[in-house]
Amino acid sequence: MTTTYRPLTEQEAIEIARTIEGIFPEGADLKSREIGDGNLNLVFHITDPASGSSLIMKQALPYAKVVGESWPLTLDRARIESESLILQNKLAPGLVPQVYRYDAALALTVMEDLSSHVIMRRGLMDTIDYPLFADHISTFLARTLFLTSDLGMNQQEKKLLVRDFINPELCKITEELIFDDPYTDAETNNIPAPIRDAVEAIWQDGELQFEVALLRQKFLTSAEALLHGDLHTGSIFITPESTKVIDPEFAYYGPMGFDIGAVIGNLLLNFAAQEHWSSDADARARYRTNLLTMIESIWTQFETKFRALWNEQSVDRLASAAPGYQDFYMKRLLQDTIGFAGCKMVRRVYGLAHVADIDAITDETVREKAQRLALAIGTALIRGNRQAETIGHVIDIVKKEGF
Repeated sequence: MTTTYRPLTEQEAIEIARTIEGIFPEGADLKSREIGDGNLNLVFHITDPASGSSLIMKQALPYAKVVGESWPLTLDRARIESESLILQNKLAPGLVPQVYRYDAALALTVMEDLSSHVIMRRGLMDTIDYPLFADHISTFLARTLFLTSDLGMNQQEKKLLVRDFINPELCKITEELIFDDPYTDAETNNIPAPIRDAVEAIWQDGELQFEVALLRQKFLTSAEALLHGDLHTGSIFITPESTKVIDPEFAYYGPMGFDIGAVIGNLLLNFAAQEHWSSDADARARYRTNLLTMIESIWTQFETKFRALWNEQSVDRLASAAPGYQDFYMKRLLQDTIGFAGCKMVRRVYGLAHVADIDAITDETVREKAQRLALAIGTALIRGNRQAETIGHVIDIVKKEGF
């Protein structure tokens, strides 16, 4: 019998879970709980309390939950997410959840349960230190980006991957919510009243919008590598010892700096909010210093690992032989990273979807201060991205805007 798409019930999720080999004992009394906190999917946590075994089932919805059926979405994003996770696990083993099954008809991905981890955004709000994160995420970024680029794979095979990961509907969300709506009085914007003056100044800032237009053009046209596409701290499960990147349903072929910038921009959003999350001035200074050290280390380790892959595994003769090309490429990638980080910060302050780092601040004065600091850092990163020579450019901007 042919399966047709339908949103699953918790009982149906249990029945499917029983068919996944090697996870649950036969006859186990399985429990199901729908835990999705996003807008685009159902997420079922299936457990066997007796054995402690568990898994996650993620089903794409044909619409955004927050809006309803008036905002239709493609179910093909479930295929894109599943195939991305499988490929990422080959390229960067252990840094994404294992996929047990993908069901195209149900737009369903069955995968490893990461309940032993926490969402990184929450961990940063709790001022937890993650000493291995820079190493882990730089490995993930270097390997997934280099090995899906023209530098690291056969260029004809790469073109076939570009075709497989065409993702127009979710890219359109990014194009509008990150690169367009924040720079005009769009209906999608969610502008906190106390900072409307700062937002209106951005709408009138022609120099800033010129830089955003350049970055947007790269997002639209530069099919450099297979991106995660939405690599914020809410898309990372973490412990002090382990990092797992999740939710690559926005994956597509785009500019490498967009993924790296997403990580850095979200760390800086947390930096801006630390007056609330840190217990006192000394704790705030310590944690902010740690965040800046982490950002510097992410880029430094990424660059080292990316250059090593280039020197050892490049399939592009000319790119490897041309004097100075690698240095030029890495400098341009750094500049892209900085610009995209700024764009990510700006849209999270007053665009459609904010971040809990800032919005969960209870004191209105402290929250406004965090919002203004995030905008100051973000716009400075955008304005100055093409002048950057080293990652120290980011650190200097942050220290200038406020510590």
